[in-house]
Amino acid sequence: MKLKNRNNRIEIVEKELNVGGKRFALVHPQPPEGGFKKKSGEVTGKAFNKLRFKSPLGDLGVKEIMQRHVSTVNNFLLNASLFKVILLTAFLSLSASTTSAQKPLDRYLETAAENNPGLKAAFNEYMAALEKVPQVNSLPDPKVAFQYFVKPIETRMGPQRFKAGVSQMFPWFGTLEAKENAAAQKAKARYQKFKQQKSRLFKEIRAAYFDLYFNEKATEITLENLGILKTFEELVLIKVKAGKASSLDKYRLEMEQGDLENRLAFLRDQENSLRISFNNLLNVEEDSKVQIPDTLWDDEFNLSRQALKDSITSENHKLLTLDYQAKALDYQKKVAEKAGMPDFSVGLGYAVIGKGDMNLQGTDAFIFPKVGISIPLYRDKYEAKVQEVVYRLKAQEQKRQNTENELHSLFAEGWKDYRDALRRVELYKEQSRLARQSMDVLESRYSTNTNDFEEVLRMERKLLKYRLELEKARADQQSAISFIHYLMGK
Repeated sequence: MKLKNRNNRIEIVEKELNVGGKRFALVHPQPPEGGFKKKSGEVTGKAFNKLRFKSPLGDLGVKEIMQRHVSTVNNFLLNASLFKVILLTAFLSLSASTTSAQKPLDRYLETAAENNPGLKAAFNEYMAALEKVPQVNSLPDPKVAFQYFVKPIETRMGPQRFKAGVSQMFPWFGTLEAKENAAAQKAKARYQKFKQQKSRLFKEIRAAYFDLYFNEKATEITLENLGILKTFEELVLIKVKAGKASSLDKYRLEMEQGDLENRLAFLRDQENSLRISFNNLLNVEEDSKVQIPDTLWDDEFNLSRQALKDSITSENHKLLTLDYQAKALDYQKKVAEKAGMPDFSVGLGYAVIGKGDMNLQGTDAFIFPKVGISIPLYRDKYEAKVQEVVYRLKAQEQKRQNTENELHSLFAEGWKDYRDALRRVELYKEQSRLARQSMDVLESRYSTNTNDFEEVLRMERKLLKYRLELEKARADQQSAISFIHYLMGK
């Protein structure tokens, strides 16, 4: 990932992607830090239009691409392209550390990023916020006035027939720049909301995926245990017929099988429900098959607890949204202060003079300049506007502190779950191994006529429990990692 700065005004996130032997550059333009300012009679925002995409669209600037799409399809296609560019840029870093077992999940995340309507809505809200910038940095529309005198007004130079004039209002110095900067900061805040929506969506998809994984493993383990009981059933029947075991063993076995068959039916029904919920997050067909790995990967954090906490404080999208909103309020305060300053108007008047009785020659027309000024007399109104923004800035600062505290509490909870899952993975690996060894011993003893069938069933239940708990711990570990990554803005 490279950060470039062209003309010291435009931030660019660029990454090269090689697909099918073709080289693409993924570029995400963002508004400049203070918006597009005027300099030496030229808008420096032109640099924004000069950004180039190395893509099938050719060597076109952003606005040139927009014009091309307007004339051929519509603006929506351009927005969709930018939408994919932003998301693909995020996936480049995501796929760099991906194992083969994780690749199906990464593909599902990419599908959801392109298809999910909620994420598309958040992106279009961001695009709408960007369109606010050119609206607020423009001068008011010029005013044109026309007067026609039903009865001509006699003047020294002759009767006035009609007058026409044009005027332009100019706000106080720096007002437009402050409005532009406020709109640019709001657009950046909206972009962080879009990224927050994307992080939340990815967290929900990962959680749903891990639930599907555990459900499938639970189904497999239950089927294996039914197979084990089926083998025992044959042994029990032989022993009952030989008079070496009681029919009570057969009844106990049937009850155990009934419990497992009921659990298996529940797991299969739950698999259908989980699959539908997962596919709805991807916005694909509900009956689409979901690819699940044989064994869940075993990722762990490489960073310390404090480093993760610091990353949340600096990278969380909720906090960044509040930061940009606070910057927007700073500029809104400047706008409120300048609202109490005079506005100026400059124009030209044009009057048509006819021939009068005392002036046979007459004067055809007369052009004269006009200058005006608005006087903000009612100061209480303007002072209240400034004070309103001051209170909102204080509220924003307090809201940020409260959000940061909440995030740290959520991180503490997530870290506890992560550590607990790590311990449980190691515990149930060992417990499953011991239960398997115990099961082998009990099977051997029962086959040699020792009446330990109740103990065999009890150990079989323990082995089932430990194997299920192991897979649950693995899923919980990855869910905790996913939740902490969500808090970190990933």
